[in-house]
Amino acid sequence: MPVSQPEINYPSPALANARALMIAVVVLAAIAPSLLMTAPAVAAQLATQWALAPAQIGNLFMAELGAMSLATLPAFWWLRRVDLRQAGVLAGVLFVAGNLLSAFVSDYNALMLLRIVAGLGGGSLMILCMSCAASLSNASRVYGLWVLGQLALGAVGLQVLPVLFARYGLMACYLSLAVLMALALPLVRAFPARLNAKQGTVSATLPTGRAALGLLAILCFYLSLSGVWTFIGGIASQASITAQDSGQVLAIATLMGIVGAACTTLIGDRWPRTPLLIGGYALMIGAVLLLQDTPTALRFAVAALLFKFTWTLVLPLILAGIADLDPSGRLMNASNLVIGAGLAIGPGVAGQLIQASGDYRTTLLSAAALTLLSLLLALACRRTPAAIA
Repeated sequence: MPVSQPEINYPSPALANARALMIAVVVLAAIAPSLLMTAPAVAAQLATQWALAPAQIGNLFMAELGAMSLATLPAFWWLRRVDLRQAGVLAGVLFVAGNLLSAFVSDYNALMLLRIVAGLGGGSLMILCMSCAASLSNASRVYGLWVLGQLALGAVGLQVLPVLFARYGLMACYLSLAVLMALALPLVRAFPARLNAKQGTVSATLPTGRAALGLLAILCFYLSLSGVWTFIGGIASQASITAQDSGQVLAIATLMGIVGAACTTLIGDRWPRTPLLIGGYALMIGAVLLLQDTPTALRFAVAALLFKFTWTLVLPLILAGIADLDPSGRLMNASNLVIGAGLAIGPGVAGQLIQASGDYRTTLLSAAALTLLSLLLALACRRTPAAIA
C-alpha cells in the first residue's frame, strides 16, 4: 500500500515576487538616506576634522538632501516611461560614484558638489522604492518595514562610524556607503519593469486639497526632525556630555527607533491610527522640549530615546495616510520631493538659527511648533471620518 506524502504548500509566484520586492525596497531605501540616520556622527566629524561652522555643516546636508528631493522632478516624466530595473542600476551607480569620489576630496566646495551627485542617485532610488511599495498590500506594515530598515542601518552606523572616524577619518563614511550600495544593487532585479496600470495613472478621485495638507504635514514633520537630529550631538556637547556618552545614547536611541517602527509594523491596520498619531506626536513634542536649557545626561538620554521612538512610530502612519489618498503611487513620488525638501531645509535653517542665537533654544522651540502643526495637518488630511476612528 503506497504511503501518502505530505502536501507541501509552496508560495505562489505572486507572493514570492511581492516578498522579493519588499526586501529590495527595505534594503535599498535603508542605504539611500543613511546619511540622515548617522547625521549626528557625521556632523560632529565634519566639525572636528574639517573645522566647519554649524551653518557650513547645515548647508552641506542641505545640498545633498535637496538633491534627493529634486530628483523627484524628472521622475514625474521617466517613472512611467523607462524600465525600472535599468533606472535602479543607473541611480545606484550614480550613488556609488558620488560616494567613492567624496572619500578622496579635501575641498569643501568639491565635497558639496559630489554630495549633490550622490543625493541625485539616492533620491532616484528612493522614488523607485516608494512607488513600488505603493503596490504592496497593508501600507502601514510596508512603510513600517521601510523605516525599520533605515533605523537598523543607522544603529549600526552610529556604533561603528566613531571607531572608523578615529582611525580613517571622514572617508570611512563615504567608502562604506559606496560598498553597501554596490553589494545591494543586484536587488533591483525585483523591481517590476514598468509600473502597473493602477500605479501609472493618477486617481480621478484624488482629493487634491487633502493631498496638499498631507504633503504639508510631511514637510513640517521632516523640517522638525532633521533640524533636531542633525544637531543633537551639539546639544550634548554644549551640555558637557562627552562624545562617547552621547554616542552611546544615540545608538540606543536608534534601537528605540527600531522598536517604534516595529510597533507600527506589528500593529498594521488593526488599530485605529488617530490615537496612535496623537499620542506619538505629543510624546515627540515633549522630547524636543526636554532638550532645552542644557539638559543633564539623564534628561538628554530620556529625550533622545523618546524622540527617536516617537519619530519612527508616527512616520509610517503619515505615509500610510498619504497612500490611502492616492493608490496610483504618483502622490508617493510627490512625497519624496517633500521629504527631501524637509531634510534639506531643516539642517540649513537650524544651523543658521544656532549660529545667530548662540544656543539651541530657538531651534528647539521652532521644532516643537512645527511638530504640532504637522499633527494638525495630518489629522485634517484624512480621507473620510471613518478613517480617523
